[in-house]
Amino acid sequence: MELSHVNSNTDSNYPKSPTVSVVIPTLNEERNLPHVFAKLPPMITEVVVVDGGSRDRTVEVARQLRPDAVIVQQTRIGKGNALACGFAACTGDIIVMIDADGSTDPAEIPLFVDKLIRGDHFVKGSRFSHGGHSHDITRLRKAGNDGLNLVVNILFRTNFTDLCYGYNAFWRSVVPALDLPATALPRPADGRKLWGDGFEIETMINIRAVAEKLKVGEVGSTEHERIFGESNLNTFRDGFRVLRTIFSEYGRMRRRRRAGIRPFVDRIILAGVTPRGPRPAAPVQPAPAQPAASSAASRHPADPRRDAGLINRARPRAMDDLGLQPTQDLSAARSRVLDEAGSRTSLDD
Repeated sequence: MELSHVNSNTDSNYPKSPTVSVVIPTLNEERNLPHVFAKLPPMITEVVVVDGGSRDRTVEVARQLRPDAVIVQQTRIGKGNALACGFAACTGDIIVMIDADGSTDPAEIPLFVDKLIRGDHFVKGSRFSHGGHSHDITRLRKAGNDGLNLVVNILFRTNFTDLCYGYNAFWRSVVPALDLPATALPRPADGRKLWGDGFEIETMINIRAVAEKLKVGEVGSTEHERIFGESNLNTFRDGFRVLRTIFSEYGRMRRRRRAGIRPFVDRIILAGVTPRGPRPAAPVQPAPAQPAASSAASRHPADPRRDAGLINRARPRAMDDLGLQPTQDLSAARSRVLDEAGSRTSLDD
């Protein structure tokens, strides 16, 4: 699999106008899909709808709304398996994962793509920083999210502001770093989910991105209330599941380090997938930083949100020493991405 997106030493290593695939896991979302599809920006080149065995007209409605949509039937049960099946079906340069219930705003996708084009490998939405907001979360769930954030930030030396939010975008070439359960594996005979097939997938993906030394960033995002239907989220049950996931992923990271398994970014460098040619004798001098006004100028005029810094507190040594620099001078590319979103893309909170 091509890994050029990870090796961003030169502008030519990034597509200037990347193709974008959106993965939408569904289960009885017939009434919500018209709203979600209507807000997809024109820049989307592929829509992958993963159905978990809906008993309503979810699949038929998806085909009516978007005849070119790729319909995938998940191989087991659970949101994690649905996402893994969707990722495997994607052909775009960038993958964006959104929810089918209307809680995540598809009109924000250009913000995620913008940050990826500017050098991030993985971008996650945040409801609690950088201008984000939630119309759905309760005080109890907010307190739980804050506590889980704190645990992860201490254990993994990160700066997450919203660990449990599942609105993410990333280059398709870094999917192997997430190491999700193979979609071809059979469902356990006792009916249980494989680890990674359930709601823990969102926490798992976010933690593995930083554990594998991907350059992870955040953008502000507004979470809306589900339009139709009821959520399957249980505050206490799923909160403990997330906590279990955190400690499980911490143990996994330590075991892999003790076994000599290098993080994803280090492994692809050692495999020879380095920026063009051998490592230079002298450090590469980065291009001058773009003024803050340049980034702001490329924003949609209705967007009040701010960019975040890196989630990773310390920039990985491999990126600095081996030339994994963020792409420089991409203001023109940023402008093109947001222009393609057109006047239909609304970024109001």
